[in-house]
Amino acid sequence: MITMKAKYALKALGRLALAPPETPVLIAEIAEQEGIPRKFLELILAELRQHGFLHSRKGRGGGYLLAKKPEEITIAAVLRVLDGPIAPVSCLSRTAYQRCAECRNEQTCAVRLVLKDAHAASLHVLETTTLADMVRRAAEEGEQPRVLRYSI
Repeated sequence: MITMKAKYALKALGRLALAPPETPVLIAEIAEQEGIPRKFLELILAELRQHGFLHSRKGRGGGYLLAKKPEEITIAAVLRVLDGPIAPVSCLSRTAYQRCAECRNEQTCAVRLVLKDAHAASLHVLETTTLADMVRRAAEEGEQPRVLRYSI
């Protein structure tokens, strides 16, 4: 399972992918539209900025915007930055490989063999799916943007 931090990050990045290019979006807007606690979102967006996924602008007309095109940001890249290795066991990790201490033979390990196929399939999806794909799929499935309600 991915962490709540990664889930919120993907939701926020999806919102930013919907914004017109070079148009900053306020944290408050993203938090309200996606139901994300604002303080937590601030930390997440700051981390994404540090890793080159976002730019920020201060002052009037400021906010966050994507540093790359939505077609260039994969779900796997975001998950690795926020949650670390994607592999279900360390002996399958590309970025943090470590032999399992209790394993006698990786080539015949039943657990590794079963998880290897499942990991390869899920990794393929995560590495080939971009923010643009994620947003497009949500639109195709009929997800409607939330309507903000204001009263005076």
